[in-house]
Amino acid sequence: MTTSRALATARPFLVGLVAAGLAAGLGARLEGLNDWASVIWVAVTVPVLAALLAEIVISLRRGDVGLDIVAALSMTAALAFGEALAASIVALMYSGGQYLESFAERTARREMTALLSRVPRTAVRHRDGQLEEVALDLVMPGDRLLIRRGDVVPVDGTVAKGVAVLDQSALTGESLPVQFRVGDLVLSGSTNAGEAFDLAATRRAAESTYAGIVRLVETAQRARAPMSRLADRYALLFLAVTVVLAAGAWWLSSDPIRAVAVLVVATPCPLILAVPVALVAGLSRAAKVGILIKGGKAIEALAGIRSLVVDKTGTLTIGQAKLVATRAVQGTMHDDLLRIAASLDQASKHVVAQTIVAEARGKKLPLAIPSDVVETAGEGVVGVVEGRHVAVGGLHFVSAKVAKADLSLLPSDRPPGALAVAVAVDGQLAGFLIFADEVRAGTEAMLREMRKLGIERMVLATGDRHEVARFIATGLSFDLVRSELTPDQKIMVVLSERKNGPVMMIGDGVNDAPALAAADVGVAMGAKGAAASAEAADVVLLVDHLDRVLSAFKIARRSRFIALESVVAGIGLSTLAMIAAATGYLAPVEGALLQEVIDVGVIFNALRALRG
Repeated sequence: MTTSRALATARPFLVGLVAAGLAAGLGARLEGLNDWASVIWVAVTVPVLAALLAEIVISLRRGDVGLDIVAALSMTAALAFGEALAASIVALMYSGGQYLESFAERTARREMTALLSRVPRTAVRHRDGQLEEVALDLVMPGDRLLIRRGDVVPVDGTVAKGVAVLDQSALTGESLPVQFRVGDLVLSGSTNAGEAFDLAATRRAAESTYAGIVRLVETAQRARAPMSRLADRYALLFLAVTVVLAAGAWWLSSDPIRAVAVLVVATPCPLILAVPVALVAGLSRAAKVGILIKGGKAIEALAGIRSLVVDKTGTLTIGQAKLVATRAVQGTMHDDLLRIAASLDQASKHVVAQTIVAEARGKKLPLAIPSDVVETAGEGVVGVVEGRHVAVGGLHFVSAKVAKADLSLLPSDRPPGALAVAVAVDGQLAGFLIFADEVRAGTEAMLREMRKLGIERMVLATGDRHEVARFIATGLSFDLVRSELTPDQKIMVVLSERKNGPVMMIGDGVNDAPALAAADVGVAMGAKGAAASAEAADVVLLVDHLDRVLSAFKIARRSRFIALESVVAGIGLSTLAMIAAATGYLAPVEGALLQEVIDVGVIFNALRALRG
């Protein structure tokens, strides 16, 4: 266990020790045992001072000069000049502030021990006419694997047998399943959305696409510099003012107790306490509306964002195909076309078939029970519905089932990237169902509001095709559209936008995880997104609503403003108290108690961040 981790573990114990010792010492004084009271107060102050000095040494080795030095000086001076009660009060203030800060981090960040919960650990391999389940590390190039429905493809390879219908949304941003035939290359990390197929491995697991994305996440996380505490930005100035004022009071009055009183009052608890209290209050407020912000550093960084990079599929868009148009021919009614297709597709487990059924049920259309169903994997399905022979599937599949298929009837104004499903009834083309991903409702209003709040530049970054990205971005307030991006190229987009200020990246898939980790603030669509993106992100939206990003931004800015407000008020009052102590109007114990009153006021003000 490192020294820093050991100190963090000891904080709850130190708070309890000082509180108990302070109470025991006061009890001893009431009994007239003044010497014992002083001994108790010294005994409980020394461990806090020792822990504080250790933290100061660690900070100085990193090149950080913090306000903890003022607290160390005040405790040391109080002990040196016999003000044990004042020293123990300062020890309680300081240890309580440190514990509160660490508590804010612990409660705001959920433990995510696994980088990717969907990473396969084993694979089903063909060996000597049998199937065996083996550890992923044992899979070698040339091995033949069985990829079952719902399995995540464990290694890069080619389709060896069957038709692969893969959901690649987590890798490429494509919202619709993609069909692969024998010989086609398949990337690891894709999910089998169709029937089982055989895969011929071409790479080991450690060399495959999915493992590369994991390494990108880890590298980007290590490269991101940690943020310093808000209080430490003012450390040198406040430290200099405190030392000069304390030394001046001692020199002018020849009374070292005045210097002790100045140091006690100067203990920067308004800074130490106000920031974590306001930030953890903001974290709690965010959690109430379905936003998980991983700690005070994340919420502080979120408040200063100036550039926004947004993924498309599953983030800007719903990430699920929706029926956007129906083209019926030969007098077929639109709802009847959907009802017939959905009735037949009840017998299919294909992703698109299930989407058609869901659309029909959403419109409360009465579905018939199909019979004589025959499905061609990845292409379409035929059967009998209400005594009529029906075929539903891809354009080429259905055109082969009808006497004459006029594909010119297919809507020419369909969105780029849209999927056309053909429907035939009794050997005649009945129409087309057009499916496409849609932009989330209210997206443009959210983007406009974020510009008003200080976001100066917005970029759409997606792995999808150029024409699809351009179509989706039409009418939205993006300054730049980048498409057909690989995970490492998304990182470069984030890094290049840093010249305009701190960058926030919003994404949901495995392919977004490296960019989320590289951004100053990564925001993951955690409700339906991949575990990798939630792990790499600083902010996770626990509900599937993009507008929660706006709420998170507002909460972060308000929490940071309240933290700064509390700091200014607290330090202002402390400065006045320091002047009073320097001129002899406050004794060390009185100054410590006054500082406690200031702390209580600062905390109550900081708790305003809990309210909307």
